[in-house]
Amino acid sequence: MASSTTTLKGDEFDRQLFESVLKRRFFFTEAFEIYRLSPNFKGDNRGLFDYGPPGCALQANIVDMWRKHFVLEENMLEMDCTVVTPELVLKTSGHVDKFADWMCKDSVKGDYLRADHLVATVLKARLARGTRGLVKDSPNLEQATIDEYNGILAKIDNYDGDGLAELIKQHGIRNPENNNEVLPPVPFNLMFKSTIGPSTAAPIYLRPETAQGQFLNFKKLLDYNQGSMPFASASIGKSYRNEISPRTGLLRVREFLLAEIEHYVDPEKKQHPRFREVSDIVLPLLDRETQLSGKTTSRTITIGQAVESKVIDNETLGYFMGRIMLFLAKLGVDQSKVRFRQHLANEMAHYACDCWDAELLTSYGWVECVGCADRSAYDLTVHARYTGTSLAVKEVLPEPVKVEEWQATLDKKRTGPRFKKDAKVVQSAVEALDQVALESLAAELEKNGAVVIETPALSDGTMNVELSQELLAISKITRLQSIREYTPNVIEPSFGIGRILYSLLEQVYWHRPNDAARAVLSLPLAVAPNKVLIAPLSSHPQLNAISHRLSARLRKMGIANIIDASSASIGKRYARNDELGTPLGMTIDFDTLTDGSVTLRERDSMVQVRGLEDEVMAAIRGLLEGTETWEQVTGRMEVFGAQEEDY
Repeated sequence: MASSTTTLKGDEFDRQLFESVLKRRFFFTEAFEIYRLSPNFKGDNRGLFDYGPPGCALQANIVDMWRKHFVLEENMLEMDCTVVTPELVLKTSGHVDKFADWMCKDSVKGDYLRADHLVATVLKARLARGTRGLVKDSPNLEQATIDEYNGILAKIDNYDGDGLAELIKQHGIRNPENNNEVLPPVPFNLMFKSTIGPSTAAPIYLRPETAQGQFLNFKKLLDYNQGSMPFASASIGKSYRNEISPRTGLLRVREFLLAEIEHYVDPEKKQHPRFREVSDIVLPLLDRETQLSGKTTSRTITIGQAVESKVIDNETLGYFMGRIMLFLAKLGVDQSKVRFRQHLANEMAHYACDCWDAELLTSYGWVECVGCADRSAYDLTVHARYTGTSLAVKEVLPEPVKVEEWQATLDKKRTGPRFKKDAKVVQSAVEALDQVALESLAAELEKNGAVVIETPALSDGTMNVELSQELLAISKITRLQSIREYTPNVIEPSFGIGRILYSLLEQVYWHRPNDAARAVLSLPLAVAPNKVLIAPLSSHPQLNAISHRLSARLRKMGIANIIDASSASIGKRYARNDELGTPLGMTIDFDTLTDGSVTLRERDSMVQVRGLEDEVMAAIRGLLEGTETWEQVTGRMEVFGAQEEDY
């Protein structure tokens, strides 16, 4: 198992030192920092961050690679939907009532703590101390206690509020910062609420995901796609969650960038035409049964085997899990620090029937970075039912077939006078009922003589109506069907770009041997903020002119680069660009003026080659396009023997 506490080169990982590098090189900073440092600032800026130039460029490169890997490769239909979302939309989707975490309140200070994180933090600390013989009055934890704690941690995501309350009481869980008792957990909705316009009667939320905008536009997307199924939409944009107690830097924030895919598929045909391309990929899977048994060790299995054995439910879900794995590999993520963990029943989002998280191993432990959920037909169904707008697919059958189905019929002569201007709303609500609902309502109507139908808000503010047998009839009919109508299921891969970015930076971080002050970020060329450093050895005007000409050539090739013509030694200039993750460095000296040659340095090995300007440019292009490796470059070009100047 890969270690979460070592650098890329195997040295002990020092998170404080690592994050100091990121902040010093301005990958990110806390938002409103100068106000936070002011004695008059009383706000809460936790979980809010600004990206600096290298962080912004790294994020943009990850998004660009995501768009090429998914949107372009899969011919997805990309959308950009509004962040501001009417309350009614999120009420219908279930987010207003169910999008919550459990939180505990410090009984003395009044601080709020996320309950599952509190339990996990305390138990992990006890395990760390107890297994090293550091628990007061107890040289070691009993093996039974160790097993019990590990079992709880393995399924911590499966506890509801009552379960967490019992754990806190049974194990004497207190606030680890001050040892204060905490109150029993209560639910806390994670969405930011506001109003739109001058009226407080128009409540809105900042979206917690990009999905709802895509679902509400499904009918237009289907028309744009000429009615062809299956297909996928995609969206990249900011989302917002009012985290209870964000304490883990970029990993748990209140504003974040999501890249989400909604793949619409026939519920009876969840095969994927490109499944063979990923079926042999081996995935490390931590399935539901393993977690419930108290274990956290994943098993490796090919996607084909996992789908065949129903560990992964269907081909489309398996296909996207394979594509996720390939995408993470392209970014440079350590494949030994990736696993796919299946959601437990109690942690499953209200809209999902199955979900696997691609988790990356960091110094904080395993971190969910990508969710791959089967949302079934939940979202399209509830929005269609509420609005009375069909969000179904109509498929012409090659041959008509006999079908038995439930049919609801309203007596319009009676419903018109009874509901007046609300009659069309009631009719739309009845027409939106699916077969499962109709079968249940038929039995209820037969038994009770009346049923209650959920509707959009009527003129008197109510959101349901009672329909008696005089107004509504539900019967089973047989008919010839030439057009099949169905509501698609949705497979949703959802990528937390900030979490991927931070986890990648941890995994590529290391320092030069015996010198922790010389940090290096071994970012792949594809995602590195700048690809090439241009460093003239002197401030001589002719060398500066060459530097700017080379920079212009690289920019014309679409290659991001930076000129460092400062008075610092060449060693220091290399070192600070190593911290920025810049893979290549071009050095210009006075020999360049006489023979046109320049030096090309590779970041990780510090090996340098010398060649004519055009040769070096060709090498850079080859390295970026993947048509040449650094070993091939050093094999065909002269290795430059000069030593780097002292740091």
